[in-house]
Amino acid sequence: MTENKKVLVAEDSSVIINLTKNVLMFENYHITAVKNGKQLLDKLATEDFDLILMDINMPIMDGIECTKAVRALVDPKKAKIPIIAITGNYKNYTLDDFKKAGLDDYIQKPLDYDHLLATVKKHLA
Repeated sequence: MTENKKVLVAEDSSVIINLTKNVLMFENYHITAVKNGKQLLDKLATEDFDLILMDINMPIMDGIECTKAVRALVDPKKAKIPIIAITGNYKNYTLDDFKKAGLDDYIQKPLDYDHLLATVKKHLA
């Protein structure tokens, strides 16, 4: 078995954080959660992660702004971490909009947890 992959979840909804943790921890992923983009950048400054799940609509710093900040990091390993958008407003964006912002993929809300798990596994393979 491979080492536990570390997933950083940026999401302002405690319900979604808890459900996501439950789904991913069942697969032995190590989950860390933050409530906004600023907290994500603070956490990323002190720890390494294998993947980020990024809510697009968060207070303080939204997911698009935060993704651009991650992509601009000096550390090339951290700047290239796969980032998957989580959004309820996917109709306001195209996949091309997400790609331009630096996001690798997206999952729409309400979350389909089988799809979430498959998308996470695809980017961590």
